[in-house]
Amino acid sequence: MATGTDLHELLRSLRVWDPELTKLPPLDPATAPDAPLPLFTTWFAEAVAAGETEPHVMSLATRDGDPATEGGGLPDVRMVMLHGADEEGWSFATHTTSRKGHQLTTFPYAALAFYWPLLGRQVRLRGPVIPATPAESQADLHAHSAGALAAALTGHQSAPLSSLTELTQASETSWSLARRDPKTPAPSWSLYRVFPDEVEFFQGDARRRHVRLSYVREERGWSTGLLWP
Repeated sequence: MATGTDLHELLRSLRVWDPELTKLPPLDPATAPDAPLPLFTTWFAEAVAAGETEPHVMSLATRDGDPATEGGGLPDVRMVMLHGADEEGWSFATHTTSRKGHQLTTFPYAALAFYWPLLGRQVRLRGPVIPATPAESQADLHAHSAGALAAALTGHQSAPLSSLTELTQASETSWSLARRDPKTPAPSWSLYRVFPDEVEFFQGDARRRHVRLSYVREERGWSTGLLWP
């Protein structure tokens, strides 16, 4: 940022959902499906078609520590990639030894949020997190690129790093191994699934009459309702 830049002035100059760049399609709750997954699939496909560059990137919120202890139960959030969504949940992957891996072991509950600004859309969901089996996790890892495997093999996620040179050396070793043996296992790598209790679809409106459609899981299926924007 240039010296002398006024952050607040810059913020005030920005406009949300510029009509020259953004198409705000309608969301009619009366035509929404009975469950959130079909609507999510449709919205995801429309985000891809609209040219969203990384529609599969989402925020993942977890909680650290024990809420009963001092400093415990604090929120944590980061961006991760969606690996899939089906009747078993919305999936992502990480090391069990990473910060979020430890947090999910202590408190296996998470929230996800997608934002597709070209369409003025958000999808939010939260629920318990269930780890996949080691076999499922490794199969998912090996279905991705050599770069994904190399990153997983580098390991030590969230641990202190002494220098960028150390990272470069470890990464080069991992890349070499990933190319030489694409089926090399990464034992600490795990696929996780968020099995949502709640899913919300937010459709922006130019006059700020945003439509928020909420799905809540019940014993016999999903109930739907609207929320004030």
